[in-house]
Amino acid sequence: MNAWGTHQLDLVGQRIRYALGAGVRTSRRAPLLFLHGGAVDHRMWGPQLTGFPDRVRIAPDARGHGGSSEVTGDCRLTDDVVALLDALEIDRAVLVGVSMGGGTAVDTALEHPDRVMGLVVSGTGTSEPEFTDPWVLDAFAAWADAGARGDAEAWIAAFMRFTTGPGRSRAQLDPQVWSLVETMARDVLAEHVTIGPDGRPVPPQAPVPVTDTWARLGRVQVPVLALCGSADSVDHRRLGRRLAEQVPYGEYDEVTGAHYPNLEDPDTFNAAVGAFLSRHRL
Repeated sequence: MNAWGTHQLDLVGQRIRYALGAGVRTSRRAPLLFLHGGAVDHRMWGPQLTGFPDRVRIAPDARGHGGSSEVTGDCRLTDDVVALLDALEIDRAVLVGVSMGGGTAVDTALEHPDRVMGLVVSGTGTSEPEFTDPWVLDAFAAWADAGARGDAEAWIAAFMRFTTGPGRSRAQLDPQVWSLVETMARDVLAEHVTIGPDGRPVPPQAPVPVTDTWARLGRVQVPVLALCGSADSVDHRRLGRRLAEQVPYGEYDEVTGAHYPNLEDPDTFNAAVGAFLSRHRL
């Protein structure tokens, strides 16, 4: 049995599904809002929803993922975060994000600074990543090519490269981690990708981006921990270091794992997050 429950908010123009960790509903400690990466959903945060039992823990599905609405109009993921906080009557929270979710966390600190108490970001720097590592460029090219051809299996295979990271094979990854990430990706394809009249997948609409993020990092006035997987790509770790260096109160650390260190080594990941929270009295 999961140590959390899923809930649905029906707001004006959107639906948000979110998971809520069991236990406390109010706490003097900062709430934790977990933001997942692209092509997965709130289930990637299972070990964190189970952890931190003295805090409110929330993990929503972003638009176009899980049980939440599709991307429509001029929506921004950072505004969806605030809509969720408003609906749950939470003034401020510590945002913990991996990859796409890490970018959304930084966006929220920039666009809605009064709602953020701290940031933990893994596998990215901001929502405007810059990639130069040949391994990353090849993986993204294979992923894009599979999408353009409508080849679902090749799309899954390319996406799963990030789960192992460069220099590792599937055999070196916990089978349960592989299975969970692959299941979430397949569910995103099944639930959120439509097929056009020509029988090819219709590319989903992208949310409106937040811009000039790197140039504005000096305005982030909350503590930031960039916590990357030691087996993640050179680019993803470099982006995390750059984030930590450019914000006023940044730290960088690495834990075991590739793009999902919170799943590969949840105890160490949770301990690092807990120590960060304690250091900054959050």
